[in-house]
Amino acid sequence: MDKRVIEEERRKHESGSAELARAAAEKNAGNRLAESVFADFRRKERRMSVYVRITQIVLLVLFLGVWEVAGRMKWIDGLLFSSPSRIFQLLYTKVADGSLFLHIWVTVLETIAGFLLGTLLGTAIAAFIWLSPFLSRVLDPYLVVANSLPKVALGPLFIVALGPGLLSIIATTLSITVIITILNVYTSFREVDPNQQKVIRIFGGSRRAIFTKAILPASYPTIVSTLKVNVGLAWVGVIVGEFLVSKEGLGYLIIYGFQVFNFTLVIGSVFIIAIAATLMYQGVAYLEGKLIGKRD
Repeated sequence: MDKRVIEEERRKHESGSAELARAAAEKNAGNRLAESVFADFRRKERRMSVYVRITQIVLLVLFLGVWEVAGRMKWIDGLLFSSPSRIFQLLYTKVADGSLFLHIWVTVLETIAGFLLGTLLGTAIAAFIWLSPFLSRVLDPYLVVANSLPKVALGPLFIVALGPGLLSIIATTLSITVIITILNVYTSFREVDPNQQKVIRIFGGSRRAIFTKAILPASYPTIVSTLKVNVGLAWVGVIVGEFLVSKEGLGYLIIYGFQVFNFTLVIGSVFIIAIAATLMYQGVAYLEGKLIGKRD
C-alpha cells in the first residue's frame, strides 16, 4: 500500500514537473516570439527613418537646385530672390571676416532669454492662478483680451518705457510668449482627471499637494508642447524687437538689407534664423523625450 502511494506521488511529481517544463518552454517561446516581433518592428522603424531622412535631403537639394537654375536662367528676378550660390558666397564672406558671428550670438542669446523667461514666467503665473480659484475667475477675461491684442504693436511702448536696448527686445518677446503659455498651461491644469485630485484630498492632501503630486506631472506633455510653440514665438518677438531698436543681430541685418536693397543679405539672414530655430526645436524635442520617458 505504501509503495502504491509512493509510486502515485512520484508520478504526480513527474507529471507536475513535466507541466512546469512545458509551461516554461511555452513562456520562453513566447518571449522569443515577442523579441523577434519587436526586433522586426525596430528594423522597419529604422529603415523608415532612413528613407524619410533621404527624402527630406533630396527635396531640399531639388529645391535649392531649381532655385539656382531659375536665378541663372533669369526665370526669377535675381535682385529680389537672389540664389543659393549668392547667399552662400555672402555668408562665407561674413564668416571669414568674423562679422556674422556677433549678429548670430546677439540674436540667439536674446531668443534663449525670452524663450526661457516666457515659458517659466507663464507656467508660474498659470500655477498661481490655478492655486487661487478667486484669482482665476477675476483674471480670465483679462487673459482673453490680452491674448487677442497685437503684441507687436506694443513694441514702441516698451522702447519708450525701457529704452532702446536689450530690455525692450526681451519685453517684446515676453509679451508674445507669456500669454500663450499661461492660457495653454492653465487649461491643461484644469483638465487633469478630477479623480486623482479626490484621492489626494481624501488622504488629507492640501491644494498645493494636489498640484505638485497630480496636476503638474500630468501637464508635462502640454508644457513641452508649449515649449515647442514658444520656440517660434520667441524668434518672432526677438526679430521684431531688433527691427525696431537693435544695431546688431539678425533682425538688424534683415532691416539693413532692405534699406540698401541687398536682398541676398535678407534671405541669408532668414536662412540662418531657420537653422537656429530648427536646432532649438530639436533641443526641445530631446527634452520632451527625456521628460515623457521618465513620466512613462
